Amino acid sequence: MIDVTLQNFETEVIAASMTTPILIDFWAPWCGPCKSLGPILEQVEEAYQGRFTLVKINSDEEQQLAQAFGIRSIPTCILMIGGKPVDGFTGAQGAAQVRAFLDKHLPSEGELAAEAETDAAQALLQAGDPQAALEKLADALATDPGNDDTRYDYIRLLIELGGHEEAEAALAAKLGEIPRQLRFEALNQWLSAIKFIATSDYATWAVEQFDDKIAANKRDFDTRFAKARLLMALGEWTAAMDELLEIIMRDKKWAEEAPRKAFVAILELLTPPKPKTVSQATGKTAGGIEVLGKTAVQEDPQAALVSSYRRKLSMMLN
Repeated sequence: MIDVTLQNFETEVIAASMTTPILIDFWAPWCGPCKSLGPILEQVEEAYQGRFTLVKINSDEEQQLAQAFGIRSIPTCILMIGGKPVDGFTGAQGAAQVRAFLDKHLPSEGELAAEAETDAAQALLQAGDPQAALEKLADALATDPGNDDTRYDYIRLLIELGGHEEAEAALAAKLGEIPRQLRFEALNQWLSAIKFIATSDYATWAVEQFDDKIAANKRDFDTRFAKARLLMALGEWTAAMDELLEIIMRDKKWAEEAPRKAFVAILELLTPPKPKTVSQATGKTAGGIEVLGKTAVQEDPQAALVSSYRRKLSMMLN
């Protein structure tokens, strides 16, 4: 538990919430319900063993902070994740109610363990050891089998490393879901392109052979689509999308819109993952408590590329 003032708010709440959820308790010494809620919050913080940090703000002494959060009555508690408020409640609550509130937003112990393994995998990838990263992701998935983020990262790395049969097996359950998640369909499209090129008559073709045949007939969509799938297999994403656009421009409905589906899959594969610190704040909490405004996010080059090709697809389809 930490006492927070305007002077240390940026460090102890905003910055700290980027890595650990922060529960703010707005209270005052004269407030009876605050006196009953305070010890409960401290007990829950201890029981949760670092899954969140409790901070207390004296609303009488820190009126500027209380006004910034629109505090109208106390006790009021607000949960901060990723530098933003995501939810809150007012009034005294029992331990069970506080736990239920927190459990809606905090990762479970299994999820935390899996996240640690995933973070370790990302570090290994950056260090140039993808095989060790794959083993970490496998461990993370075993710890938390329902974690779709981990499963996606694991299957994607399997494909990159050539473990196509293992990737297909790990992907099967997600492809059976209704509705099917776009990101897993994207992996399926990529894997299908790799398998097609490896087993078709085009397996030995160079890109120049495709170009020569297409030059003879601009509407040879079979060859164009095969070339696009070869480019997907090679990870030449923008070139693949450019080829797919050539088909879509000439015939939007060709092959039951297979080029459009492949194009959308590539966009999904190229879309940067959302930062873990991004919260679901909407300007108000579920309890109707007014909160701080949204923070502007600058678009990175990869996201700009995806946006550009989304617009190109939209123009072709309209």
